Amino acid sequence: MLKKILIAEDSPTMRSLIVSTIAALGDFEIVEAANGFEALRILPREKVDLVITDINMPDINGLELVSFIKGNANYKATPLFIISTEGSERDREKGLSLGADAYLTKPFSPQELQALIVRFLGQEA
Repeated sequence: MLKKILIAEDSPTMRSLIVSTIAALGDFEIVEAANGFEALRILPREKVDLVITDINMPDINGLELVSFIKGNANYKATPLFIISTEGSERDREKGLSLGADAYLTKPFSPQELQALIVRFLGQEA
């Protein structure tokens, strides 16, 4: 069964880059959300194995999304990565303290993201 990854990112260009990085790794089902609110609407309908989110998004930002997901018993165990331009140690600590499993700063290395996916989902090309 294909692992399903939800990407919450308001930039279509960055979403496309993340999708192509994941696709190079192997077969995954990818669900895209243009903002945090859309991601919250998707979560109850789709059983996802991993969430990747930006921080700076309209409506509900990535930190609010992390807080909701990790505070909800249905999703608490779902791995979650933050990929953001917010690269300060304070931002990183905030994301990780809310429950994010990994924090990558844009621009990120595709290999670094792929290694995290393999580590958390155990799937390789």
